[in-house]
Amino acid sequence: MTYLIAVTILWAFSFSLIGVYLRDVDPWFSVLIRTVLAMVVFLPFTNVMQVLVKQQNSKDGLSNRFYTKLMAIGAIQLGLMYGFYYHSFLYLSVPEVLLFTIMTPLYVTLFNDVLDKTFHPRFFVAALLAVLGALTIRFDNINSDFLFGLLLVQCANICFAFGQVAYKRLMPSRSVISQHKVFGFFYIGAFVLALILYSIFGNVERLPTTMTQWGILLYLGVVASGLGYFGWNRGATEVNVGTLAAMNNLLIPAGILVNVLIWNREADVTRLMIGAGIIMLALWISTKVKLK
Repeated sequence: MTYLIAVTILWAFSFSLIGVYLRDVDPWFSVLIRTVLAMVVFLPFTNVMQVLVKQQNSKDGLSNRFYTKLMAIGAIQLGLMYGFYYHSFLYLSVPEVLLFTIMTPLYVTLFNDVLDKTFHPRFFVAALLAVLGALTIRFDNINSDFLFGLLLVQCANICFAFGQVAYKRLMPSRSVISQHKVFGFFYIGAFVLALILYSIFGNVERLPTTMTQWGILLYLGVVASGLGYFGWNRGATEVNVGTLAAMNNLLIPAGILVNVLIWNREADVTRLMIGAGIIMLALWISTKVKLK
């Protein structure tokens, strides 16, 4: 729990830094830089060459399949998620992006149930209610951009939720290892995907133009991504799925508080609260199902 709380405080500022300072920077470039920097942080602890030349099973009990899975989780939870997440700021305000991440706990429990081969129709009712809450926030200005932004955030939520559940299921049986010694492969997977996406969709004319933007990318890459994702996934292995799902939403009030008080004092707080209330009702409905 300590890891999750610490990362929540750390990430509370990330939303506003992206939404306020990096809107003009190519999203794919931002994703690439963050994954590169995060990977560099953990490479000193990661013996990549030893893994590449090792036999299928080694003395540490970790097969090549384990490292492949870890890279795939990183590619989805970090690389692909960032692609959706960064682009959502082009269509939504920072408080809206934060509020719409409230669906992540729903996806965490849903993925867990799918893997456990169980099904709860209540999740779908909660999902529909949460969408209604999201639309309430912008009921007088709902357009195609807003709906597309909402879709982007949900895609990011799904990627982030899947990664948490997959990592939690991959690691417990490997408790004998030090997670920081293998977590570099998580970032390698994210970097490979980010590099491919930037090569295809990146815009070289939208690189950072100020030292502030470069400084923020450095902070987000080394601290928010490099230390943050390791801390969050490490924390995920130490709590049950119900606690993990709930902790995903602790970030929302913290992030909105930071954004409104420092950067966005003109936000329609009343409408945000009404919409958030409806979405929280959806979350309450979803958590009526007993979580494992």
